[in-house]
Amino acid sequence: MDLSEELLELLQENARYSTDDLARMTDADPETVEAEIERLESEGIIRGYQAVVDFEETERERVRAIVELNVTLDRETSYGDIAERIVQFPEVQELRLVSGDYDFDMEVEGDSMREVSHFISDKIAPIPEITQTVTHYHMDTYKTRGIVLGDHDEDDRLSVSP
Repeated sequence: MDLSEELLELLQENARYSTDDLARMTDADPETVEAEIERLESEGIIRGYQAVVDFEETERERVRAIVELNVTLDRETSYGDIAERIVQFPEVQELRLVSGDYDFDMEVEGDSMREVSHFISDKIAPIPEITQTVTHYHMDTYKTRGIVLGDHDEDDRLSVSP
């Protein structure tokens, strides 16, 4: 594995590793690590750094939904054209072109189910190429982006005693 692959793997594990930490873990000098990260960022390989937030542990309630989208293409419209329009909405957290029963897998976030529903019915469904939307609301998240969320060690079952 070359240095860039090692750095990408380590940064995906923890983007808060310092340059010195990364240098120590890859047996490279800090200047080389810093230059490589700058190269990866300037070439668009590293697009950003984000925290993984467990909203169950906060006061803020967030609603997430997965929306399946079916589209019909015409001669002048491609999947890329449709995706380019959809990703402009800040409510859209993730959008993927997929194979199978539907065309796009879209993840949407909002402050309430009403807000998410209105976004889908007012902004997404009216796009002419979109022929069907199916919305699945997240009820609970146990793992995201490779990180286990919450404290799921609790046993909520009632104890039965004779």
